[in-house]
Amino acid sequence: MPFYQSCDRLTELGQQILQTTWRKFPSLSPEQIALTWLVYDNPVVVNTDGALSPEAFWEHPIRGFQYRGDVRLYPASVVKLFYLVAIHEWLEGRMLQDSTELERAIQDMIVESSNDATSYIIDSLTGTTSGPELPPEPLQTWSHQRNIINRYYHSLGWEELTSINVNQKPWSDGPYGRERQFLGANYENRNMLTTNAIARLFHSIMGGVAVSRERCQSMIRLLNRSLEPADLQEFDEENQVTGFLGEVLPEDSQLWSKAGWTSRARHDAAYIEVPGQQPYLLVVFTEGEANAQNRAILPFISEQILGAIAKI
Repeated sequence: MPFYQSCDRLTELGQQILQTTWRKFPSLSPEQIALTWLVYDNPVVVNTDGALSPEAFWEHPIRGFQYRGDVRLYPASVVKLFYLVAIHEWLEGRMLQDSTELERAIQDMIVESSNDATSYIIDSLTGTTSGPELPPEPLQTWSHQRNIINRYYHSLGWEELTSINVNQKPWSDGPYGRERQFLGANYENRNMLTTNAIARLFHSIMGGVAVSRERCQSMIRLLNRSLEPADLQEFDEENQVTGFLGEVLPEDSQLWSKAGWTSRARHDAAYIEVPGQQPYLLVVFTEGEANAQNRAILPFISEQILGAIAKI
């Protein structure tokens, strides 16, 4: 069973938003977008410092809407949410020793979306390192080690995670050597996620039930984004707000998010609290070169969702 319940009103509003978006942006085809939208009714069970036990949390009904939410897509840097939870699971289970350097990498992976920091985190999680090509048998052993992150997520038993792949490092220029071997001749082993899978993981973080209450609080602090204009200007285009879902939010809103972008993808996953309105969680993926370069699509969708929340 899905972790949220479909709702006629959210479906009606969600479909209206998609139709409005396609009219506004003709370059965005129906096959180039995926979306999952959760709305939190009172009593709100997320961002409560983990007030509920995991059992009680997962029994609490959530309303949601999805469009192509179960379609596997390349996630760009949104995948770093999965490495964030995994590294905290490893630390909690004493599979890794905490260190100043590891904490620095965790912060830079989420706050700065650093690919170099993420590479260090994946090496730490898997006991593998990048390097020259490997012969078949050593590559098979290396690949098995790298897949430990996938095995962890499959072990959770969530139906949303059955088809995901989160075993690749993100790159600025591209993989070389054994990393290129591991991707496959046609990139068939690249990272793949669904907006439903991301929504469930983000939901569990905000609910305080991913790994532990204390570790969720640490993750939530890193995911918090400032909406102050001075802070946004300081980071220019790399602030994960401008050109993404947070851009159109009122300044007194609260935003927790992880964005991802490449030359062919522009994605965002966000939990949003606007004063006087119901909190909501929104994951939007857009694909295609023209759409990835268009910094107006995600803010437009976010603005439409914001307006729809007032009608629920």
